[in-house]
Amino acid sequence: MTNFASPLARRTVLKGTGLVGAGLGLVATPLAIPATGASAAVGEGELWSSEYWAKKGDVPLWMYRKRLGAPKPGEPSRPVLFFVHGSSVTSRVFDLDVPGHGEYSVMNEFARQGFDCWTMDHENYGKSGRTSGNSDIASGVEDLKAAVEVVARETGRQKYHFLGESSGALRAGAYAMVAPERTDRLVLAAFTYKGEGSPTLAKRAEQLAYYRSHNMRKRDRDMIRSIATRDKPGTSDPAAVEALADAEMAFGDQIPTGTYLDMTANLPVVHPDKVLSPVLLVRGEYDGIATVADLEEFFNLLPNGDRQLVILPGTAHSVTLATNRQLFWHVTKAFLTMPTPIAT
Repeated sequence: MTNFASPLARRTVLKGTGLVGAGLGLVATPLAIPATGASAAVGEGELWSSEYWAKKGDVPLWMYRKRLGAPKPGEPSRPVLFFVHGSSVTSRVFDLDVPGHGEYSVMNEFARQGFDCWTMDHENYGKSGRTSGNSDIASGVEDLKAAVEVVARETGRQKYHFLGESSGALRAGAYAMVAPERTDRLVLAAFTYKGEGSPTLAKRAEQLAYYRSHNMRKRDRDMIRSIATRDKPGTSDPAAVEALADAEMAFGDQIPTGTYLDMTANLPVVHPDKVLSPVLLVRGEYDGIATVADLEEFFNLLPNGDRQLVILPGTAHSVTLATNRQLFWHVTKAFLTMPTPIAT
């Protein structure tokens, strides 16, 4: 694991192991449902989960929450960690059950660490409403604006940590630009700045005319499998990928094109000088989308001195599905629980 924690032009390298503006309508209906995870390994109580709904105009947006124990009146609030999904999967990627293969739910993991974990399905994904739109990054920002109002009402907190993976990192970063007052610490996993030198984006750009003229694209099991195999086969357990495909195909074989269009024609969509939060950039060693140079450029332009760039060994684009996912958990937990620095 390589951790760049200072401006990269003069960096020290340490090696170790290692989910609408005015007129927005909001609805939240908590539906307590049994959690499928095991009892908490850290803290007290068992995992508790609930479903909620937000509305972006007329579009219903499904939200999901997981934490240790049901909320109780008068108890202190817990730090909120909001997970933001990417282009080709729903929020199920953050709460995956793979029997016999260890823990794959990153929501379970961080709920056990004392976080109040939330996620959502963006417009045209999963259980959320279907429209004629293409669910691009700008649309995702509006989704997050609607979602955080529900989180604020349910938790009483006004600032939240965000963790986005792949184009979810673009959504989270773009949201942080426009809502710094709501954004605490920001984890951008498998993030892309300009996309220069990316073999995956170069291949994807061959379909640019299609993305411009169509708001939906086909997504089958092989496409979902490719998320974990296209960079370096063997960096994810096939059982986990099949479990994800099972969960995803329940929502059909169509997925929006908007984030693909943004990543092939409109980068950058996140401007580092406008991201004021502390930032952790996490890249898998074999990620075929964002090059190290691409991330270094973004990293060096971030205005907040509280920033880190971490390279995870033996890991490709999807860090949540990785065999070495515990490395991702480790660096994320360390970043989110970092003591407040003494001003100098």
